[in-house]
Amino acid sequence: MSKENIHFYKEHGYYLAKGVFTQSEVAELRESVERIIQRAARANADTNHAWQGDYLEPEQLKKLVLKGFHDVHYHDAAFTRAATHPKMVEVLNELIGPNVQLHHSKMLVKPPANGAAFPMHQDYPYFPHRDHSMLAASVHLDDSDIENGCLCVIPGTHKDGPRPHVGAYYLNHKEYPISMGMPCPAKAGDVLFFNYLTIHGSDVNRSERTRRNVLFQYRDAADIPTENVHFDWGMGLMVSGENPDFNRAKPNYRIVE
Repeated sequence: MSKENIHFYKEHGYYLAKGVFTQSEVAELRESVERIIQRAARANADTNHAWQGDYLEPEQLKKLVLKGFHDVHYHDAAFTRAATHPKMVEVLNELIGPNVQLHHSKMLVKPPANGAAFPMHQDYPYFPHRDHSMLAASVHLDDSDIENGCLCVIPGTHKDGPRPHVGAYYLNHKEYPISMGMPCPAKAGDVLFFNYLTIHGSDVNRSERTRRNVLFQYRDAADIPTENVHFDWGMGLMVSGENPDFNRAKPNYRIVE
């Protein structure tokens, strides 16, 4: 990763890394996504994760669909390999440092024609941390553009800190419409890295093409949460370096039958 790209990320709060995954690796991840959706359906866990709110008319919201599942690296080893991919780690070491920890993973599927939008938001309210080292790595499993609802960012907004969110979920859509964001089209295998303070969102999938992404959230292992939120069984995997504190910030596990 060049010094120019590192500077770009620090200044703008995002960076698109091209060709991180090969097409055969992308195909493996697509197959894993499909298997998870099928297993979830058999387990009656195939729910709609489309965002609700007043950013669209109620009748429009009812028609929108978003498939999302957390901690996918606990459901299929393909995602563990992706989260610790050498090319991913190379970028993470430049953007975060030598000691990188996975906080959680998530897959998102926007089906054709009615794939739901993500209103503009920061990820910070979901898992606030002391040093703001947290970033997302959005792995594209399909070519993504404006038509099928690619991610949009507002460059430089990570420098202004946390913003007030509506119900802690998304920003006021009248102040921050999706159209305010800069589209970040990408090819399958590309990865969009962005700080969790960078304002981002995506529009509805209006195309006849599926948009599949796998999202990994990473942090510096020394960066600690400031609130007891979003602690689950998926956090804590070291993808690079070592954990400087042996006992701090562990999830409270429980068995769910």
